[in-house]
Amino acid sequence: MFWKQLWESHRGRLLGLAAAVFLCPIYLFFGFWNMMFCALLLFVGYTVGKYKDLDQGSFLPWGELKNWLASRWRPFK
Repeated sequence: MFWKQLWESHRGRLLGLAAAVFLCPIYLFFGFWNMMFCALLLFVGYTVGKYKDLDQGSFLPWGELKNWLASRWRPFK
């Protein structure tokens, strides 16, 4: 019962953390800086999952980013 409620309310966070936990052992065997990268993976996985759970839209504002890049980089002026 508890696990089902947890899965229904925090599915994105759980999937993000599970993906990071799956990838972390690969990086943990290679040293300190890779362990720091593993911590970054955990943070990003949790954050993206949280955005998905709360229906806050995309983690990155892709439309605004595309418009900004289009205005900054015009190959044919």
